[in-house]
Formats: sequence, C-alpha cells, structure tokens
Amino acid sequence: MKNKIAIFLILFLISPVSHAQDIKFPALQGFKIMTKYPVYVRDNLWDFIDGAADTYLAYGFADVHVAEYRKGKQVIKAEIYRHSDHTMAFGIYSSERSPSFHFVNMGSQGYIEDGVINFFKGNYYVKIRTYSTKPKILQATEALAGNIASMLEGSTEMPAMLAIFPGEGKKPDEEAYVNESVLGHSFLSNAFKANYQVGNDNFSIYIVKNSSPEASRKTVEEYCASTGIDVVDSGDGKYVLSDGYNGKIFLAWKNETIVIISGLEKDQADLANKYSSEILK
Repeated sequence: MKNKIAIFLILFLISPVSHAQDIKFPALQGFKIMTKYPVYVRDNLWDFIDGAADTYLAYGFADVHVAEYRKGKQVIKAEIYRHSDHTMAFGIYSSERSPSFHFVNMGSQGYIEDGVINFFKGNYYVKIRTYSTKPKILQATEALAGNIASMLEGSTEMPAMLAIFPGEGKKPDEEAYVNESVLGHSFLSNAFKANYQVGNDNFSIYIVKNSSPEASRKTVEEYCASTGIDVVDSGDGKYVLSDGYNGKIFLAWKNETIVIISGLEKDQADLANKYSSEILK
C-alpha cells in the first residue's frame, strides 16, 4: 500500500498541471455552432496545421480549440490557440502580422484583413476567418471576435519589454518576439525585435534579457567565438562582429541585457552606440 501511495505522489508531482481556461465558444445570433473538431495538442497539431506546426510549437503552443459558425452556406471559423504565456502568444501573433494590415483595438492588439480577424490576449492567439464578402457576415465575424476577446482571460497590454526600445525611428507595428534561432544562431534565443529607419538607414535591434550577467557573458562569448574572435574585455561591453550570415553586427551588453544591432555598416558605430547606450542606460 505504501508503495502505491508513493507511486501516486510521484506521478502527481511530475504530471503537468493545466491552468488553462475552459473554452466554451460564445453564441452568435443567427448562427449554429459546430464543434466537430477535436482539441489539438502538441502531439497532433500537425494533423490540423501541418507545415506551420513547428513554428507554433516553438512559441510554447499548448492546445487549440476550433469551432465553425454556420448560417446556411455561410461559414465563420474560429480558432483559439493557447500558448505557455503572454510573450509566446505575442510571438506567434507578431510572426503572422504585417504592418500594412488594418489594426484594431481588440485584446492586446488585433487586425482585420479580407475576412480575417486575428488578435492576441493573455496566453491566447485567436484566428477568425470567413470567405464570405457579404457585409452582414463580415459584421457578424467582427461581433464574434469581440465576444471571444471579452470571454478570454488575461492581459490586454503589450509585452512590457517593448517599452525599452527607443522611439526615434522605430517602425510602427513591426515589433516581434523571436523565441529560437535569433539571426539564424541556435545559441541566441528569447529576443524582442524592432525595426528602425533613420534617414536612409534601415536596421534592426534585438534585445535579449537573460537570467543573470553570467548567462549574458556566456552568450556573448559564444557569439564572438562563432565569428572567429576571442572575447576580450572591451571595457564598455561593446563589440563589432563580422557575422557570416548577417554581415556587420554591433553587440553591447550590461548585466542581464544584450543588445544586438544588424543592418548597419562598421563606419556607423556612432549610430549603433547611440541606440545601445539608450537601451542599456
């Protein structure tokens, strides 16, 4: 009996505990809800979105609930993706948006484009679409999106790290979160990104927040080693690297924070220093 109790306790302690909100799709006047889809999880997401599954999994995908709203031949499809946290939900959302979309105040942020309404809120990324072009169906699609946004729990704020980026020259609605393989490097992860234009210069800034100064230094050393140089104490924690994938890279770090700037040339060090110093001050 004691052995059985011990095994039960071990299984209880190692089993994942789900804190997911129960998903019950809201009613939509005049439409019938069809919930023929299973709840897709990490093991079978490929059965639902196939080629895109790896990207979703990289952003902490947990499960997706799917429903169709039907009115005669008119169909609205709603997908509610749950991710591990707010940052991951923003990450997958930002990977699929374009600054040219029509943005709306829904959840933390959303957009409407040709019968598609996508937004994120809390740990959730919501995708709603219809192929109908009828005004009443498009209005119903917006109403459904609003109902789902009100139903879901979680923060309606943008990730706090985005506030660290300097405002001068920052391109609106191009911020992103890259969870893995930042700039194509397996050792770089967990980076917020923003794109900039200053005069004729276009460049990108990545901010990596590590758990400790030691973790930051290890990442910097690995990056420098990948470009064929040894890390020496530069005094101000700033380096110019020749990255075979990305050209010239300006890297600066202090304590837990690493700033990486790509898209500038070596003679534009003053511009890079201006931005990295403002972030690290």
